[in-house]
Amino acid sequence: MVNPPSQPVILGFDPGRQKCGLAIMGLDRNLFYHEVVMAEQAIATIQTLRQQFPISLLVMGDQTTAKAWKQRLTDQLPDPLRIILVDERYSTLEARDRYWQMFPPKGLQRLLPRGVRTLPRPIDDIVAILLIERYLERLTE
Repeated sequence: MVNPPSQPVILGFDPGRQKCGLAIMGLDRNLFYHEVVMAEQAIATIQTLRQQFPISLLVMGDQTTAKAWKQRLTDQLPDPLRIILVDERYSTLEARDRYWQMFPPKGLQRLLPRGVRTLPRPIDDIVAILLIERYLERLTE
């Protein structure tokens, strides 16, 4: 993605039972990293990211598995990380649209209406990006 920032950044985390989305964004909304990882690799990946980036806090969705994941993160991360829960309603629908903005369709996919196109990969990382943006919007309100 982009060179590691010198300013503190926010880690977006879209927790799930099988896979999780991760994203790192600066307060200036520059995106430094995004990836979908298997749920069992999420904490190890977060620890690695904390060594590579100056992460100041973790923003995660507040729905289905949030409570259990927040407890796991608190218990298993060596240094406590401030965790903020963000409303994640409709984030998956919004992430579908964002995916096509970030990765415009090519070939015949271009001709299909957006709602009919099938996504070529999971979009949990894009949900994580949206969660960070929702948090930042809350700060500026």
